Amino acid sequence: MTAVAAAAGISEAYALRLFSGKLGLFLAAVEACYERILATLEAAAEQAPDKDPEKLLYRLGGAYAELIADKNLLLLQVHAQSVSDVPEIKAAVQHGYKRLVAFLRTAGADDRQIQQFIAYGQLCHLIVTTGLDEVDESWATALTFGMRHP
Repeated sequence: MTAVAAAAGISEAYALRLFSGKLGLFLAAVEACYERILATLEAAAEQAPDKDPEKLLYRLGGAYAELIADKNLLLLQVHAQSVSDVPEIKAAVQHGYKRLVAFLRTAGADDRQIQQFIAYGQLCHLIVTTGLDEVDESWATALTFGMRHP
């Protein structure tokens, strides 16, 4: 909270009041995270020359891989999922995924394609957070096979 207040040029007490405490600040960060993800995917979809769902999802996967190169964004998602036993955080994460699935459906993806897209995204989280793409062993190669990361 101290760092957020300092970055905003306000007192910590005022920052706490603005966000109704640390939980409120965290929820705002989670919501902003999913908003950034959606905005990135929407922009990639708009620029896609081919609207075929398979090709479009491949392009969106590349845009997402570029996005999670920002480890702060990635770690926020991972952290939010890890503390989703807190009802407000669970609701925020579920709402983020609800919006993501709705967007993917409007892009023409079916449920199987959506599930696979999300599953690969979670695998990307594992690869990036644990540095698996830098591990030259067969078990790591099995997990990173065919995955692309900046």
